[in-house]
Amino acid sequence: MKIELSAIFRKAQGTGASRRLRKSGRVPGIVYGGVEPTLIDLDHNNLYHSLRKEAFHASILTLDLDGKKEQVLLRDFQMHPFRQQVQHIDFQRVEANKKIHMKVPLHFINADIAPGVKLSGGIISHVMNDLNIACLAADLPEFIEVDLSTLALNHSIHVSDLNLPKGVEAAGIHIGDAVVATVQVPRGAIEAEALAAAEAAAAPTGDAKAAAKPAAKSK
Repeated sequence: MKIELSAIFRKAQGTGASRRLRKSGRVPGIVYGGVEPTLIDLDHNNLYHSLRKEAFHASILTLDLDGKKEQVLLRDFQMHPFRQQVQHIDFQRVEANKKIHMKVPLHFINADIAPGVKLSGGIISHVMNDLNIACLAADLPEFIEVDLSTLALNHSIHVSDLNLPKGVEAAGIHIGDAVVATVQVPRGAIEAEALAAAEAAAAPTGDAKAAAKPAAKSK
C-alpha cells in the first residue's frame, strides 16, 4: 500500500511556537537520518486519521515536503494525555541499501479450524501481536501471517515456526524460541471439571450408602 502525506518546513522552534501550531490545526514534527534533521509541520486531521490505519505504522511512507518527496518511516509520536490530539511526530529517512528495524503486526488466520479449537474446545491465546524484524526497505511487509491451522491443544507456535517473507528476519535475542500463540482449554472449563471430579470423589458409593443405613431391630 502506497501512503503519502504532505508537510512543510517549520521555521519557528520552542514550546510557544509548537503550541501556536497546534492551535492552528498543525502538528510539529521532525525528519532525521542521513542528513541534518529537518523540522516540519503537518495538517492535524490528515495525520490523525492516518495514524489510525495499521499500515501507516509498518510501511514505507512518501513524505511530500514542499514539493520534494522522500521515503520515510514513522518512528514515534506523542498524543495529548486526554484529548484526541497529536502533539508531535518523528520520521526517519529510509536508505535503500541499509537494513531497517521495524515492528510489524501479526495477522492470525485459520484459528477456527485449528485441531485444538475445533476438536478439543480450546481457545487461542495471542502471546504476541507484533514482531520485531530486520530487512531492507524494499522487503518490508505490512504484516506477517500466522497460520494456526495445525495448532493442537496445549501446543504453541514459536517465532521460529513463522513463514517470514523473503529478505525478512526476526530481530532480537533468542527470538526464535519466543511463543507467538498457544491453544488451551478455557480456565473456567478446567475449574468446572475439577469441581465435578471433587464432588464425584466426595459422593458416597453404593457400599458406603448401605453401610450407613441403620440395622433392622430384632423382635
